[in-house]
Amino acid sequence: MAQELRGAPVAQALTEELAGRVAALEARGVTPTLAIVRVGERPDDLSYERAALKRAEKVGIAVRQFVLSADCTQDELMAAIDEVNRDDSIHGCLMFRPLPATLDETAACAALDPAKDMDGITVGSLYGVFAGRPTGYPPCTAEAVICLLEHYGYELRGADVTVVGRSLVIGKPVSMMLQARNATVTMCHTKTRDLAAHSRQADIVVVAAGHPGTLRADAVRAGQIVVDVGINWDEAASRLVGDVAYDEVVPIVAAITPVPGGVGSVTTAVLAKHVIEAAERAAHE
Repeated sequence: MAQELRGAPVAQALTEELAGRVAALEARGVTPTLAIVRVGERPDDLSYERAALKRAEKVGIAVRQFVLSADCTQDELMAAIDEVNRDDSIHGCLMFRPLPATLDETAACAALDPAKDMDGITVGSLYGVFAGRPTGYPPCTAEAVICLLEHYGYELRGADVTVVGRSLVIGKPVSMMLQARNATVTMCHTKTRDLAAHSRQADIVVVAAGHPGTLRADAVRAGQIVVDVGINWDEAASRLVGDVAYDEVVPIVAAITPVPGGVGSVTTAVLAKHVIEAAERAAHE
């Protein structure tokens, strides 16, 4: 039976480290501050917001919420982003996406100062990830994958890693972050010919395709590490499931992240880390 790689110990260790860094900032008169920009009342946004607020409170991060109605105008949204950009007391911003179809999401992302982009939604932040430059911050979930693997002691240098998924939220940035740690990465997706053959050859498989059952028993082998980033609602079972067919895969592989309770629980700790790093950068300017 596979070892279960739970996210809670990872998040706890990171939270304890961050608390000391917050204390050092506060000794200099700096309170790390996060702005949350939310449009509407999407249940998944509200759930993540509650988790982010709880994590911020534990670490000692102040939070300012900019909540707009689902039928707000583009001008109202841009005004909120502009206020975040201009307020020097705000070190980072989390803007929930997707935005309502009536809004120009590309323009909204482009308007945010990359230095305050805590979740890799700006071109500047993504450039930093792809070019290996300290510009902005990577998507929190992508970094959470790296944090989890490193916490459990898995060697990424020289490892063969298959990433299933090619989004700018997880697949592409996590691939670049793995390569920066000298892993050899094969990028796949739901249209990959013989996906199972590609995933079986890997030491580590990161699955972020956004479809339940993407990785099944025929796609894994003994000794592998499987990181399931998917979050899907299973109507039949009335529960959250990942992209991996967990019950099929868990008897075969060496280790696997559960859903829920895996990568997702590390994400808010990474968000807090980004805010504190932004505050530290600002304090040294």
